[in-house]
Amino acid sequence: MELLVAYESDPAGSNMASFISKQMKKEGEIYRGDNFDLVIIPTPTISADWLEEKYHYDGYVFLSKHASESGTLALTCHSTGNFGDAMFGGNARQVAIPHPHLQKSYMKRLWEERDVFSNFDITIEATHHGPTALTKPAIFIEIGTTEKEWADKLLCENVAKIVLKEMSESPKKHDIAICFGGTHYPDKFNKELLEGDLALGTVIPKHGLENMDSKLFDHILKRNTGAKFALVDWSGLGKSKQKIVEMINSTNLEMIKI
Repeated sequence: MELLVAYESDPAGSNMASFISKQMKKEGEIYRGDNFDLVIIPTPTISADWLEEKYHYDGYVFLSKHASESGTLALTCHSTGNFGDAMFGGNARQVAIPHPHLQKSYMKRLWEERDVFSNFDITIEATHHGPTALTKPAIFIEIGTTEKEWADKLLCENVAKIVLKEMSESPKKHDIAICFGGTHYPDKFNKELLEGDLALGTVIPKHGLENMDSKLFDHILKRNTGAKFALVDWSGLGKSKQKIVEMINSTNLEMIKI
C-alpha cells in the first residue's frame, strides 16, 4: 500500500490532500483508503527522510507546490535525490528509489487530460532535492508556479482527481531507463515518457554529471534495481560525455542515444 504525503503549510499540497481526504476515513492522524492512505505532516516534504520511522508503506507519493524563477506555469512530477550537496533536504550524493511506473502512468493521464490544463507545461523534472534516504520508492507530484496557482482550489482539485484515479489502480509495468544528460526540464526524456515505451528512473541532468564518480554511479545503479537501459541525451552530456559513456559501458545497461 502506498502513502500520499502533504505538508500542512504547503498550499498546493494541502489543497490536493484536502480534496482527496474527503473520499477517505480518518483514523487518528491517518486518512485510510482501500488502495492507499494519506497523511498531512507538520514538516516540509523535502526533509521527510524521517517518514519511515513512523509510517511503513510500499511507496511514498508527495503532493507539493512547484516553484521556478521563470514563472512558467507547470505541472510537474519527478524523483528525488542530490548529486552534490544537499541544498534542499535529503543527504548529499544520495538519490531516492524512483517510482517509474507510477510516474509514467500519472504523466500520461495528465497529458491525456491536458485540455483541462491548457495554460500549463506538463513535464517531468530532473531528479532533485530530498528526501533521499527512504528505503521504498518515492515521487513528487507538483503544481506550479506561483501562489496564485497553489491557492487555486479548482486547479488543485483537478490535479487531485487524476492522482486519485492513479492511486486507485495498479500502473502498467514498463522497461526502465536511467537517464543521463539534458537540462532540468528534460524535453527529450519527457517525450519518451509520454510517447515511448520506457518508464524512467533517476534522471541525472548535465550539471549533475559533473559530480559523477564510480561511487555515486554505483549508488544510483543500486537505487534503480531492474533498470535495463541507459537513456542518453547525446548532445546534452557536456564535458562529461566520455566519462559517462565509459561508466555505462561497464554495466549491463543497454545504451539508447536520443
